[in-house]
Amino acid sequence: MPLDDPENPKAWSRPYRWYITMLSAFLVLNATFASSAPEGIIPDIMEQFSFGQEVATLTIALFVAGYCVGPLVWGPLSEQIGRKPVFLISFLVYTGFQVGCALSQNTASILIFRFLGGTFAAAPLANSGAVMSDIWDADTRGKALALFTLAPFAGPTLGPTVSGFMAVSGVSWRWVFWLLTFFAGACLLATALTLPETYIPVLLVKRAQRLRKETGDDRYWAPLERNKMALGQRLKHVLGRPFIVLAREPMLIAITLYMSFIYGCIYLLFEAYPIVFTEGHHFNEGITGLTFLPIFIGGVLGVISYLIFFNPRYERAMAAFKPHPVPPEYRMELCLWAAPMFALSFFWFGWTSYPSVSYWAPLAAGIPLGTSIIFLFLGLFNYVIDAYLFVAASALSSMTVVRSLFGAGFPLFATQMYQTLNPRWASTLLGCIAVVMAPIPFVLRAYGHHLRRNSKYSPTGHLPTKPPAKDEKAGAQAV
Repeated sequence: MPLDDPENPKAWSRPYRWYITMLSAFLVLNATFASSAPEGIIPDIMEQFSFGQEVATLTIALFVAGYCVGPLVWGPLSEQIGRKPVFLISFLVYTGFQVGCALSQNTASILIFRFLGGTFAAAPLANSGAVMSDIWDADTRGKALALFTLAPFAGPTLGPTVSGFMAVSGVSWRWVFWLLTFFAGACLLATALTLPETYIPVLLVKRAQRLRKETGDDRYWAPLERNKMALGQRLKHVLGRPFIVLAREPMLIAITLYMSFIYGCIYLLFEAYPIVFTEGHHFNEGITGLTFLPIFIGGVLGVISYLIFFNPRYERAMAAFKPHPVPPEYRMELCLWAAPMFALSFFWFGWTSYPSVSYWAPLAAGIPLGTSIIFLFLGLFNYVIDAYLFVAASALSSMTVVRSLFGAGFPLFATQMYQTLNPRWASTLLGCIAVVMAPIPFVLRAYGHHLRRNSKYSPTGHLPTKPPAKDEKAGAQAV
């Protein structure tokens, strides 16, 4: 579909495309907000159903575990029936599961509904990024993705704040899930009424169907209509290929482990912060929820820094490397700053977590933590997309599944770790692991082009590593 075709999503007006971007980000915010929302009402749920802390933690962990299953289904399905139908189907069922949580009468029902809710809530996590690729050209996509990346981290930090104050106000814990129901229903309504289909192969199918109906000529067809695979082949392609790519790519394994550790740490903090601030500083659930806001503020500062400082440098590199694409290693500049910052944030948080030290000290550690997380995810995500190109979807799918396993697993041992080791040494342990992983971006920056050249799946190994001679000076200034 040519760029000047009015039906091409990239040809739609910029305000309309920015609206689609914000709506897609809002769908992700909805899903991630729901993942952490029970944090503030865990004491009420424990009292209602008479279970322990470990089972209560499952209300968060099982929702995130649903993210492991969802992307394997929703991503490939959107490439067959389109982005919008997947959003509508998944959010309709997801809204129903929130009703189920609100009406749960026993432990089994609330845990099952949370897992199934997470599975269907994973649709925007798998497809909203694809919508960005559908509607934006390469020049603007970086800015759109920078704003979009904030949504997956805003949701988990805002969820405990809202649910904490609802618990303090005295309303029933069930109203948290009714709030999630109304939020999901509003997003479903906005999607149904205002989100268009953006996947070009599906748009071509609709055009071919329209032309066949208008002309009566069956010679009109779209490529997607003739790209049919047997069920066994499709299952192998959908479920097997992402993990085959992961298993055969050392640099992808390293990136996946690093990002998964970061993601696990985000959800681990939902158990660590109450130990430091509720038990140590005697905050109530509402004020403890507010302690997550510095992480969100750090994320906002990270996005602003990227848009003002790092993205213009990358744009200059694009101009210097023309007509070739910029080597993926140039994406690592963000990570070179963020990797040490991420590790230092845990040392800062841990050794200022004494009850005798002002609570402002560990709170402030959340700002560099949030900034470093945004930088690392932006840099590493873009590196994978730039390095793997046509198999990037499979690479990202495997990363999402492994990352979600870490996100679901870390909260299960966080409370025991922070209570046994105490917050100082538990945070030091995490900081030391982060220090061990911090060289990964530096290695990729220095030797990534060698790894890509020997890769079975990266088609970018032939790219020049330096700008053409005429623009070498400009390229050196760019990054």
